[in-house]
Amino acid sequence: MSSDDLTRPLSPRAPVPPPPGAAGLTEAQAAAVLASRGGPPPPPESSRSVASIVRANTLTVFNLILVAFGVITLAAGDWRDALFVAILVANSGIGILQEMRSKRALDRLAALATPHARVVRDGRERHVAVGEVVPGDLVALGPGDQVVADGRIRHAEGLGLDESMLTGESLPVVRAAGDEIRAGSFCEEGAGTYVAEAVGADSYAQRLTGRAREFRHPLSPLQVQVNRLLLAMVALMIPLGVAFAVVLVRHDQPLRESVTEATAGVVTLVPEGLILLVSVAYAISALRMARRGALAQQLSAIESLCATDVLCLDKTGTLTEDALRVVDLVPAEGVAPETLRNACATYGRSSPPGDAMLQAMGAVADVDPAAPSDGVPFSSRWMWSALTVRGCTLVLGAPEVVLARSVPGHGLDALVADHQAMGRRVVALAEARIPPARPAPGDSPPQGLIPLGLVVLAEAMRQGVGDAIGYLRAEGVRPVVISGDDPATVAAVARDAGVPVDGTPLDGRHLPADDAELRRALRAAGVAGRVSPEGKQRIVEILARDGNVTMMGDGVNDVPALKTARVAVCPGSATDMARTVCDLVLVRGGFETIPPMIREGRMVLRNLQRVAKLFVAKSILAAFLILTIGLSPEAYPFLPRHLTLASALTVGIPAFILALAPSDGPWRSDRFLRDVTRFGVPAGVATGLGVVSAFLLAKNVLGVPLADARTVAVIALVLIGVYLVVLLEGPAATARRTRWTLVMCGALLLLFAIVMSMGSWRAFFALEAVGPASFGAALVGALLAAGGLWATDARFAPPVPAIRRLAGRL
Repeated sequence: MSSDDLTRPLSPRAPVPPPPGAAGLTEAQAAAVLASRGGPPPPPESSRSVASIVRANTLTVFNLILVAFGVITLAAGDWRDALFVAILVANSGIGILQEMRSKRALDRLAALATPHARVVRDGRERHVAVGEVVPGDLVALGPGDQVVADGRIRHAEGLGLDESMLTGESLPVVRAAGDEIRAGSFCEEGAGTYVAEAVGADSYAQRLTGRAREFRHPLSPLQVQVNRLLLAMVALMIPLGVAFAVVLVRHDQPLRESVTEATAGVVTLVPEGLILLVSVAYAISALRMARRGALAQQLSAIESLCATDVLCLDKTGTLTEDALRVVDLVPAEGVAPETLRNACATYGRSSPPGDAMLQAMGAVADVDPAAPSDGVPFSSRWMWSALTVRGCTLVLGAPEVVLARSVPGHGLDALVADHQAMGRRVVALAEARIPPARPAPGDSPPQGLIPLGLVVLAEAMRQGVGDAIGYLRAEGVRPVVISGDDPATVAAVARDAGVPVDGTPLDGRHLPADDAELRRALRAAGVAGRVSPEGKQRIVEILARDGNVTMMGDGVNDVPALKTARVAVCPGSATDMARTVCDLVLVRGGFETIPPMIREGRMVLRNLQRVAKLFVAKSILAAFLILTIGLSPEAYPFLPRHLTLASALTVGIPAFILALAPSDGPWRSDRFLRDVTRFGVPAGVATGLGVVSAFLLAKNVLGVPLADARTVAVIALVLIGVYLVVLLEGPAATARRTRWTLVMCGALLLLFAIVMSMGSWRAFFALEAVGPASFGAALVGALLAAGGLWATDARFAPPVPAIRRLAGRL
């Protein structure tokens, strides 16, 4: 039979005949089996459990220390000096509530992303949740589908499985009818069906992994750095606390005063809000991403996405819509247009369903599909496929592959380049004299193909892609497009999307062998076409040398690169294989939703970094006070309630407001510890110097009573603390944000003035009304701290342009 026979009239839209014995179970049989097994199993946890959230926000070392001191204070001191326990309870409650909100949003989103399987019941294929697959079900497989149960293959058409998750074998394993397969494998190429035998907990993969599929909560790089910071504070707190306690005992003062001073000294060392701040920041980021339809399968992916330096993209389905349409059929010399049209439609309709290009090809003519008697599945490793239908073998693939093995005189080569330059996808269709054997990677189709013509397809650009690319570039993120399509086609689409293509697009078949040369070529071009899965993986590895790489893909051919990238992202429509290895699944929306996620995530993490500086400064202040005043015969300058008030005004309230404030700029988690300590250590020391100076000046020079001297110390601490809040913005702060911060700090000072002006509030916080001389002592201490900071580093100069310029000259 020749290709001309494909033009004969056929009955419209007849279904592809199913393979023998493909009826599967009936719905009634499947329901009975499922009921006998106790119904569908509960889904695996998609987020932290309620108990885990409560434990993480309550049972911490610092919380236990604070509770212990609170109990001691209530037993031997004044209950008002135990107010910090109420703050602790409020902090834990806020953390629990925020994480619960995030958990509910993630659980709702996870329900939309529940994996499904294609089963044949009552002779018809349908989609069911993986938990509803029962022993005896006939399950269909196509490229990207996961094997959801142990079973035996009933029918196979060039079926190749990726069993690397079970065996470690990286190459696909060819499977035929009668072979046993196991859950956890993925279909990489071809198609087939298998009968499920062991499902759920009975499958080999579940028995092998046990608890490995439970929700994991690994620490992110930022959390690791925060933990290092907390450990350093614990190491500082223990010896200082012990030394302080020994000094208090030797002073032989009353127990009540000793407990009060010990509580004031040690409690200030504890950065009780820092842990809360980190967990709330992650919860807010996860919640905001969930509202945009992104399911974070690993919490650390949120942070890593915000630290993206290079974003690798596929073309089809990412920059362009998933849907394709045939815009032109170009017959070869001597081939009738109707012959090409019918061959194109027959190939599309007779192929396994699920491929957008084949669906578009099947729509060009009204022909009957037929069950193929033989074929070669498409693979990005050899860039062509074949199908034998009604005795005619058709070969479809990349023009440079198919036409190179065709008889000359077809006149198609120049036309291919013209269409590709317009950003269109072009494939060549030819007839083979004999059915080809299954190729090895890199093998070409058989020689002597008879070309039928070109199939030209067009893709519509996704809405919002241009704006998304523009935002990423403005944020310092470099987009790189990697595709299996022709380099010219990829480059044309990339330019339309706003991706800079300065050099010659890279051809994945001829990538430089030298890594340094490939790195230079990628920097120049930013586009690569005809890239194999292994080539994509190598490109991601090379790009990782320039920073954090995020890879977005949806197909089987993207999986090696997705595994290699720092963050793997896929749309909700991605294959099961891709979704399994991805850190973020875009259940709703596509590539255009990533820039807003990066913007919002960076905002939260930048604010976290700013506010963390205040907590570090507070702990360094406490250490300074213990080492100077605490270990001397001098009275301690604060009561616990003094520090509760001052901390609320200079740390607690600003931290809450600044954590939700808008901000711009880059984010690098690896600089978190350095930036926080570079600000917090000198700020804490300077604050301690100013407070001690004001306290000693009032008590020993002005001769005011101890209560008045402590009030002077509180005033100095509030003034310096508010100044530090202003300094958090740094020299790069915008005028608008600086004004906004100054207004907030003015409100904090006004609130403190109200407390000082009301006798009942002064009495509650053990403060005294001070005269001009005492207030002057507090002001001297505050100016001493500010001047000391400015003298050591110009970054601590006041955020006034004229003073900034002066600091720069100095």
